[in-house]
Amino acid sequence: MKRVGVLSLLGDFAAHAEALRRAGAEPALVRDREELRSLDGLVIPGGESTTMLKLLRYDGLLDDLTEFGRRKPVFGTCAGAILMAQRVSNPEQESLALMDMDVERNSYGRQIDSRVAVLKTEPDFESRTAAGELEAVFIRAPRIRRLGPGAKILARFEGDPVLVEQGRHLAATFHPELTRDLRVHELFLEKL
Repeated sequence: MKRVGVLSLLGDFAAHAEALRRAGAEPALVRDREELRSLDGLVIPGGESTTMLKLLRYDGLLDDLTEFGRRKPVFGTCAGAILMAQRVSNPEQESLALMDMDVERNSYGRQIDSRVAVLKTEPDFESRTAAGELEAVFIRAPRIRRLGPGAKILARFEGDPVLVEQGRHLAATFHPELTRDLRVHELFLEKL
């Protein structure tokens, strides 16, 4: 059984841990660098990306996460996707730069504009998971503004990429942990 960490500084890390457990992995809550050593992969959940950066700096985890992502798979959702981006705007901020993409924070609107939507999945997602609609929960979601040539789009919302992969990494601008559908977590587990 693969052991997957969930960064547990803020956000709904418990829902990610439960989704990973249901998908067949052993979840581990991660709050310090020692807990990174025994993991096969890591999930960076949603939350507030600037606060998460401050906590990562305070706990001395920023460089450790970057190094972990150079060696092992990382899956970022919402704020986690922001932290994985090469460039962040609205406003500009530091990131882990694990994926060749530019992300705009809070691009779909304020908290009141949060929504549940049905995504258009791409053939590459459908060929690797059970076909069908993919429900997604967007909460003050970021928008992927640019993808590098090594990235693949797996799902779209209103024409924009919202689920992408690049090599061993996966990023979603929505919250798959808030639905019963395990396909996105299972897709990440295939990368371990």
